[in-house]
Amino acid sequence: MKVLIIEDEAPASRRLQKLITEIDPQIEVLEVLDSIEASVQWLGQHATPEVIFMDIQLADGVSFDIFEQVQIQTPVIFTTAYDNYSLKAFKVNSIDYLLKPINKTALTQSIEKYRQLKNQFSTSNYQQQIGNLLETLSLGATGQNNTNAYKNRFLVKLGDRLESVAESDIGYFQAKDKMVLLITQQNKKYPIDYSLDDLERLLHLAHFFRINRQFIVRIDAIQSIHTYFNGKLKVILTPEVQNQDIVISREKSTQFKQWLDL
Repeated sequence: MKVLIIEDEAPASRRLQKLITEIDPQIEVLEVLDSIEASVQWLGQHATPEVIFMDIQLADGVSFDIFEQVQIQTPVIFTTAYDNYSLKAFKVNSIDYLLKPINKTALTQSIEKYRQLKNQFSTSNYQQQIGNLLETLSLGATGQNNTNAYKNRFLVKLGDRLESVAESDIGYFQAKDKMVLLITQQNKKYPIDYSLDDLERLLHLAHFFRINRQFIVRIDAIQSIHTYFNGKLKVILTPEVQNQDIVISREKSTQFKQWLDL
């Protein structure tokens, strides 16, 4: 297997190469590139590698810019310190998304995933067929062609009455008093049998964001955003939360701003 590494941090690229060699000494690293410019130039002048390991934050920008400048049909395994780009990664040729520091077991599973994909197709045109499959998967991951990719309705109970709440009617979810409440845009409140961690996996990431340990908010519920002390942000929601400041930490503020700009 011939692979390309796009990574601007030398320690991270050395560690990745070391792990790849430990997993399979037969894997050949063709090149290690550290910028968008170098990657576009290399990909335009060389034969297509079988897999690209790609960091997201590079020396001269975000690696998604590479896909806008050169056609890439090669499967990509993203390696990054940021978890907020996963949705965007599935819009391009991503077969996996690994968070740094890279875990050897997770990397082994990613490589095996690629091999399983390759084995499903004929040797003559497997690269093109994988490209077609990835395009299909990316459409499903972004919710464009697969309406079942995310949970879009919640069955809730209030007394002896059951109601079905559409995702579009939700304002936010709040963890309170050892339970999780679904709050609609009309300020109806329903206890639900999901944790916020469960909801993060079930909800459409383009519509919902977990702003802190207590709240997952829908983008339509954000009334206003204000700067707060020490680089934090304060969010006003609709319906408004009484007697409580909804604060986003300095560490999460950057991710939140990027999510708003998707």
